[in-house]
Amino acid sequence: MSKKVLSMLKNYFFDFDKTLADTGNVSVIATQKAFLAFGLVPPARERILDLMGIPAEISVPQMTNKKLAEEEIEKICTEFRTIYKVIEFNNTSLYPGIGDLLTSLYKSKKRLFVVSSKAVAPLNRNLEALGILNYFEEIIGCDMVEHYKPAPDGINLLVEKYNLNKQDSVMIGDARYDLQMGKNANVKTIGAEWGAFDVKSLVNENPTYLAKEPLDILNFD
Repeated sequence: MSKKVLSMLKNYFFDFDKTLADTGNVSVIATQKAFLAFGLVPPARERILDLMGIPAEISVPQMTNKKLAEEEIEKICTEFRTIYKVIEFNNTSLYPGIGDLLTSLYKSKKRLFVVSSKAVAPLNRNLEALGILNYFEEIIGCDMVEHYKPAPDGINLLVEKYNLNKQDSVMIGDARYDLQMGKNANVKTIGAEWGAFDVKSLVNENPTYLAKEPLDILNFD
């Protein structure tokens, strides 16, 4: 059952992985297999999860003790995304409460967007498979901005395109990079505890709000 939206917020920017959707160990499995495919020591699960929230092009070089050429990074990222695509559908699901949250916001005429470190094509594929694509006015992926999270480019692009008021806007995410992007864009922020790998890192960013579960967001103004 959806709740009545009391919030005065009008514009909601959502991260995807671990915020809207539980992707389980998809990123971990795909990353480790991609590293092994190129004879590299696979990073630990904790390291991979800690760096989720930034594009693979940025995180891959940080997860190896060997300096990689740009061509090598590109090949590893391509392998990662190939593996990810094969295993994603059986390992991706909406978090409990996300469906009701989006329905309530949408019915209350709130404006909903996705700002993710994934590229647009897989984002659209995932959102459609989960049945929530139509809730969002626009999807911003890492391939649409010059500077990745925690830079504010994704939010700023939407603010400018749709003439949004930043005072009425909020970024919602499970990782510190999401909250840093929101702060850099001068919008409010919500730390999504339900999918966070490290809740303490969210607290340390001093977000405007912390939400233990998705429906808590309906009470934030």
